[in-house]
Amino acid sequence: MATVLITGGAGFIGSYVARELIKKGEQVVLYDAFIQYVSPLENNYCIHLKERFKGILDKVIIVRGDTRNKNELRRTILKYKPERIIHLAALPLADLADTHSEEALESILHGTVNILDILRDVGFVKRFVYTSSSMIYGDFMFHPADEEHPKNPKDIYGGTKLAGEILVQSYGRRYEIEYTIIRPSAVYGPTDVNRRVSQIFVENALRGEKLVLHNGGKSKLDFTYVKDVAQGFVLATYRPEAKNEIFNITRGEGRSLREYAEILQNLLPGVEIVEQPANVFRPERGALDISKARKLLGYEPQYSLEEGLREYVGYFKKLKNRKPEFRNSRLFRILNSES
Repeated sequence: MATVLITGGAGFIGSYVARELIKKGEQVVLYDAFIQYVSPLENNYCIHLKERFKGILDKVIIVRGDTRNKNELRRTILKYKPERIIHLAALPLADLADTHSEEALESILHGTVNILDILRDVGFVKRFVYTSSSMIYGDFMFHPADEEHPKNPKDIYGGTKLAGEILVQSYGRRYEIEYTIIRPSAVYGPTDVNRRVSQIFVENALRGEKLVLHNGGKSKLDFTYVKDVAQGFVLATYRPEAKNEIFNITRGEGRSLREYAEILQNLLPGVEIVEQPANVFRPERGALDISKARKLLGYEPQYSLEEGLREYVGYFKKLKNRKPEFRNSRLFRILNSES
């Protein structure tokens, strides 16, 4: 049994990666600060947190810690001596990064450097996996965008993620730290609590509220179901071919927000779609090229947007009657309004 440490391991993606590692028989250490980036009055954080670890809580080691604190991070790494580290801990929202730029810099960049500084002094970590973002590309100049696409981030989030990539590569070359860099996109699915557009649309649809499309919903994203992302992370963590490589780990399809909303209409008849002028600053994106991950990792996403949304909606419907605390929550009242 090898030990894998996941920073941000109690988070949305981290919890799914943990499940996949447990299936492989690995010892999983979750290093997490349990920071809520959205008001707890809005996200039912504790309910979804419990769902993330249902059935596996006794199979993981949970360490409360912040990657911005190098001393406690070093103590944890020295104590558990992980063979592999998957680095997911970071401020997770682009809008928040623009508003709270200092926190974004500390969380995304300084946290990463702290790990790298520790890795230069220890010899037992076989691979460091850094989580970047498709936001580093900025406006897509061609579709699908492969890993060599020009990097022109348009916001603080994309800029700090790209800076993190450069530092990971620099430390890797200077101190012979083996790494893999992953660029996900528009990850969605059960237990997300950070009020991304995918979650907002699903909850509004369940509530029976209108789905608001800005600029006609023409903007496209490579929506990726969280279980597929977890599969990609595990492959990138172990495959020898992933050594010092960068991968797009996404669905590989550009789907518009209008398509997303119309799928929800089919799943939840009666949902109304309305249009409003654009009011957010976002790079124009779309499909990413995942042929490199297919070839080198054997990565093959299983969930179309239709299949992923069906499972996502089903999660909420099952949850509403199963958890006593959920029956007293705001979202339970939302769900019951459509019954």
